Amino acid sequence: MRRELDDGYELDDDPRRVDVGAVHAFISGESYWGRGRPRELVERAVEGSARVVGLYRSGEQMGFARAISDGTIMAYLADVYVLEGHRGRGLGVELVRFMLECDPPWNVRWLLHTADAQRLYEKLGFIEAQTIYTLMERASPVAS
Repeated sequence: MRRELDDGYELDDDPRRVDVGAVHAFISGESYWGRGRPRELVERAVEGSARVVGLYRSGEQMGFARAISDGTIMAYLADVYVLEGHRGRGLGVELVRFMLECDPPWNVRWLLHTADAQRLYEKLGFIEAQTIYTLMERASPVAS
């Protein structure tokens, strides 16, 4: 599925269109969550995702998001970014909205981790989890 945005931007969920080199460059070189991540892991993550969405302008990758999900109960939103020179235009909100509003819709509980984009996700219905449960993680010994 594709969607045109203003100023020549477009969103597309075709995994064949993802520029893995561009995604790897951002995640491994600029992100706080995946700095140093090997290209092979980025390739496998893209391939293994339930859905990927790219943000493009003039055919070039300007942003990305991926979802890990069973499509039934739960989904995890990961590796969301918009290149710095393209931020401040609402593109991040549109990127995530497009991910969440897939067709057919996933009626699932969405989860994510973020250190700095809480306001963006709040615009799309995410809330800081206030539960009696403790979030636990088990880090990969190989990659972030």
